[in-house]
Amino acid sequence: MTQNELGIFEKLESEVRSYCRSFPTVFTKAKGYKMWDKDGKEYIDFFSGAGALNYGHNDPIMKKKLVEYITDDGITHSLDMATTAKAEFIQKFSDVILKPRNLDYKIMFPGPTGTNTVESALKLARKVTGRTDVISFTNGFHGMTIGSLSVTGNAFKRKGAGIPLQNVVTMPYDNFVNNDLETLDYLERFLEDNGSGVDIPAAMILETVQGEGGINAARFEWLKKIEEICNRWGIMLIIDDVQAGVGRTGTFFSFEKAGIKPDIVCLSKSLSGYGLPFAVTLLRPDLDIWDPGEHNGTFRGNNHAFVTATAALSYWEDESFEKGIQEKSTLIYDFLSKIVKDYPELKGEVKGRGFMVGIGTEVDGLAGKIAAKAFEKGLIMETSGPKDEVFKLFPPLNIDKEGLEKGFQVIEESVKELTKEPVTN
Repeated sequence: MTQNELGIFEKLESEVRSYCRSFPTVFTKAKGYKMWDKDGKEYIDFFSGAGALNYGHNDPIMKKKLVEYITDDGITHSLDMATTAKAEFIQKFSDVILKPRNLDYKIMFPGPTGTNTVESALKLARKVTGRTDVISFTNGFHGMTIGSLSVTGNAFKRKGAGIPLQNVVTMPYDNFVNNDLETLDYLERFLEDNGSGVDIPAAMILETVQGEGGINAARFEWLKKIEEICNRWGIMLIIDDVQAGVGRTGTFFSFEKAGIKPDIVCLSKSLSGYGLPFAVTLLRPDLDIWDPGEHNGTFRGNNHAFVTATAALSYWEDESFEKGIQEKSTLIYDFLSKIVKDYPELKGEVKGRGFMVGIGTEVDGLAGKIAAKAFEKGLIMETSGPKDEVFKLFPPLNIDKEGLEKGFQVIEESVKELTKEPVTN
């Protein structure tokens, strides 16, 4: 790819652009787990739109339904008016996702993006409880608007707000200090002691696996105890499943295996299935105290997203889909464990859960170099963590084993070139 072809972006697009710097080419086509650029070079996509393409690119079932809907002059934009596309999504989401999991939630359409659902969750928790403060957790990431930024840990992103971010107390996430310190004992002490300076909050918000924060996975026991604390103190528990949800950690909701039932759940990214902007906020029915229009947005009625999201839910009607995710998750985890073992110069640690995994390396800058080398070799993946110290694997959930193996080969070649020869037994 010549510099000339990227010139239009450098000349006219804002300096805030990011991913196009990490992946400096012009993409033209995508299908399944593959992308192609203007030169016809093929790439394996282990990025999946930062978790917005859990079913890969241009899924044929979703595409067919969307094309039919468009050619039949189906409603595109409708604010929050009632449409057949919206009704079909609500019914199928209830039948396929909520009822089988014994979850009783009302469905709110807050706007099209992840930060929209987080903002609505924070606002509702404060409205229900009458309290102001929210407890968030170290290395959490919840979005780029002011409310969402206030509960985000990343100093670089917080600084971009340009104003003080208030009414939030940050507590240590599971294993933030070390494996021996029980961080929730620390948190509880703050709630119990009138001299702590911490008021009882309206809510706690967290990701069960922190995506941007470094692929940190909370233990199920830790999550259970969080729920117990929230119940004891009348605190709303908000699970941000924007990136970790929709199957990314092995089950539709990332909190299922922990056996908890959050008060409010935030979903977006892969909910539409096709990469179309779409978000929902799930809330306990007794919390639904909104006045009509009290929280609204012009693009709550993205009917094209309703159509593809409904089609995407068909995957979850067949138990073999979820089983396949979990089987392939084992392959991914085993591969990463082998890389850490065979290449000790990585000083690596396998992190995450399901299809939301990576390797954290203690070697400064190495994760970024590995991701860049992999891109040269035709694989797209990104880094995460406070120092970009983790290279993370986000393949589509429906990738076949051959696609995984191809990606594994590129990653190992990249690691090998940037470290020494592997250790052999």
